[in-house]
Amino acid sequence: MLNVETVDLHYGAAQALRGVSLTAEAGQVTCVMGRNGVGKTSLMRAIVGLQSISGGKILWEGADVAKLTPHDRARRGIAIVPQGREIFPLLTVEENLRTGFAPLARRDRTIPDTVFELFPVLKDMLKRRGGDLSGGQQQQLAIGRALVTRPRLLVLDEPTEGIQPSIIKDIGRAISYLRDQGSMAIVLVEQYFDFAKELADRFIVMDRGEVVIAGTRETLDEDEVRARITV
Repeated sequence: MLNVETVDLHYGAAQALRGVSLTAEAGQVTCVMGRNGVGKTSLMRAIVGLQSISGGKILWEGADVAKLTPHDRARRGIAIVPQGREIFPLLTVEENLRTGFAPLARRDRTIPDTVFELFPVLKDMLKRRGGDLSGGQQQQLAIGRALVTRPRLLVLDEPTEGIQPSIIKDIGRAISYLRDQGSMAIVLVEQYFDFAKELADRFIVMDRGEVVIAGTRETLDEDEVRARITV
């Protein structure tokens, strides 16, 4: 469903991505790993349209979307859970979820039951302000907001960063459930290999803006991956 083909990305004179390629298919999780500062977030921002690329293609469902705005990509079923969550702290949980209505037709502007099935705490806290939630609860809210848009491609940028272990397990179960429905492609940026290997069907490992390892869970050399991602 998603094909990123030899993408380059620059910030001024600095090159952040060098010929990066990646694929993500429905019913699978593609995990992007690497140390801090190697270009993982730049790649995610390029996929969803928050950063322009300087070369290559981003094909989504057969069409090159590299020139489309983030809004147009959202209307085509692409959603991101950004690093740092970026929820609205002064809005209630319900209002945060309803911000996901923006790319939807009026008839579809409802919060799917799946959001509360995966994250029951959100239903209990609908009237609480987002800023009053714990970090883990805010991460659940950010994922829930993305799911409101009915994505067919879900991009998760380090969803376990700074999260307590119990909620990391909840997030892992949610990703597994969404993958197993078979209709959504998932791209996951993750630092923790043990978490990633339980979920991912395929991996790419980045270093200095390039893909240095790519493969499936079955073909990957675990020791080589750990060496590449260890600080």
